[in-house]
Amino acid sequence: MLIDSHCHIDFCCFDHDRAEVLNSCRKLAIDTIVIPGTQASQWQKQIDLCHLYPQLRFALGLHPYFLKSFEPLHLVQLSQLLNQHQDKVLAVGEIGLDTHIDVDWKMQLQVFEQQLLIAEEHMLPVILHHRNSHNELIQSLKAKKFTQGGIVHAFSGSVQQANTYIDLGFKIGVGGGITYSRASKTRKTLSKLPINCLVLETDAPDMPLIGKQGLRNSPEYLPEIFESLLLLRAETKQQLLQACYQNVQGTLANL
Repeated sequence: MLIDSHCHIDFCCFDHDRAEVLNSCRKLAIDTIVIPGTQASQWQKQIDLCHLYPQLRFALGLHPYFLKSFEPLHLVQLSQLLNQHQDKVLAVGEIGLDTHIDVDWKMQLQVFEQQLLIAEEHMLPVILHHRNSHNELIQSLKAKKFTQGGIVHAFSGSVQQANTYIDLGFKIGVGGGITYSRASKTRKTLSKLPINCLVLETDAPDMPLIGKQGLRNSPEYLPEIFESLLLLRAETKQQLLQACYQNVQGTLANL
């Protein structure tokens, strides 16, 4: 069995064939798909989809990409929804910091750290977004004394950075980027990390695999990501399958 720990199947590009995609995933032994939150306006759709499809589970959070529509009330709403769905919600996320977007850095940092405090208060892990921001994320996690751990989504970084996250209680998200030979640094890092820190993800509809550039990514491609990871590792197929599955179960809440 497989868990896609990060998939935006709530996005509108799946509205016309979501049921078919999920049926295909079931046939591929993908029994759980985690939908990270991105913006307040999308949270109710995530929750409704998870009621409709038992295969789906949700996290709630404010992604840095969408902060141009941010209002302080959204943080109040986030905390209220976490209370309301405390037996269902898996994590606070997708939250983080991104140096490549046209969103005020001070605002990014402030909203990220406020969400860390909310996650700590609710005793929930977080799903971290990063782009050229590992040092700043780690600094914030330490400064806020965050203790709930979580998943570093689509990790790309050094062994040292990965081990720092692991020491802080985080798992390392492995996505379609590893299917590209040019991702040699990330592939080398993932070959060296302990098996008990690895989780699989697609980030669909984004992060297409090699050979699928320009196409909508899908949770159906999770087995291909697993096979790419298997080629980098010394474990047997069954050992790696079991570890990746149990790593998500042991990290996210209510799973």
